[in-house]
Amino acid sequence: MNMSDRKKHVKTSENTRKDSLFSLRVIFLDDSEHVFQMEQRVLGKDFFNSVCGHLKLVEKEYFGLEFRHHCGSYVWLELLKPLAKQIKRRNDLIFRFIVKFFPPDPGELQREVTRYLFALQIKQDLSNGSLTCSDNSAALLVSYLLQAEIGDFIEELDKQHLENKRYIPNQDVLHKKIMRFHKRHRGQSPAEADHQLLEVSRKLDMYGIRPHAATDGENMRINLAVTHCGVLVFQGNTKINTFSWANVRKLSFKRKHFLIKLHTTIVASCKDTVEFTMANRDVCKAFWKMCVEYHTFFRLSQEPKSKQKSLLYSRGSCFRYSGRTQKQLLDFTKKSEEKINLPFMRKYCKDYYDTRQCRSSPDLLTDVSKQI
Repeated sequence: MNMSDRKKHVKTSENTRKDSLFSLRVIFLDDSEHVFQMEQRVLGKDFFNSVCGHLKLVEKEYFGLEFRHHCGSYVWLELLKPLAKQIKRRNDLIFRFIVKFFPPDPGELQREVTRYLFALQIKQDLSNGSLTCSDNSAALLVSYLLQAEIGDFIEELDKQHLENKRYIPNQDVLHKKIMRFHKRHRGQSPAEADHQLLEVSRKLDMYGIRPHAATDGENMRINLAVTHCGVLVFQGNTKINTFSWANVRKLSFKRKHFLIKLHTTIVASCKDTVEFTMANRDVCKAFWKMCVEYHTFFRLSQEPKSKQKSLLYSRGSCFRYSGRTQKQLLDFTKKSEEKINLPFMRKYCKDYYDTRQCRSSPDLLTDVSKQI
């Protein structure tokens, strides 16, 4: 091979390698962004681990990467499937790093950075209106966010902050109530404010709820959601039914129909299978997968082996949860608490809005990743 041919070969190899890479843009909960270069052939978990490694995150199983599928609906990145089989289009593809599993007691979160990320998720859910609650609860939650971001109550600073930053849709009518609550939090550190925020949030009916539109057997419009305790049915923001994991014998889907089969001892005198209809097969399957993962994470003691059937097994699908269960995660973090104590610094915003920015967001996670 002469010199000219060798150069062409090297150039062709470089171009081939570039073509085999995905440039994947991830937006984090603090609104910071990062682009990850990943080979198409790697599994979803390799990409997810790279993202969590960027944040130096220990309790990573609580989180996931959500993106818009080429069919139009939002789905979670599947950890056991190659990226090339999940990503059909590259243009404007955005992954959002958000909370996936909401524990009933946020006190079980062992790391301060994990609790901070959960607090950012609550802040986001309040802002976009998905975490609906009473005005009193909303004002209390915002007051804890203020304490974490700007520190102790100073009337003029609070007024400026609330005028320039919107936490909830109806914030204007709640300014006085928010500031009244904020006065009570004097002396709380950002970490303590985060803890109180999560304590209030977990008691709300819509905490951790990601509604999926469906219709029931009577063609009534409802929303389905999955939580640590089972599958919930909502009419608007009102919970009308709960199918707890203990009462469910099997969950499956058939085309766009989502099926819940109950134990006959629970429904001895009536139909043992409840059916819901969703928009299409893709939406139905995505919700079923979410149920598989929630059930495994919260109910099983360890990650299931491959091809192991469970009560959520559906004919024709080999999908299973990949990662540590909550029990495994709690055991690991408790054992490693003394060995792995990653520093995490929070700073108040004390510039009195000369630059109209709060120091605790949006660049904090990036700063943390540089510190450790």
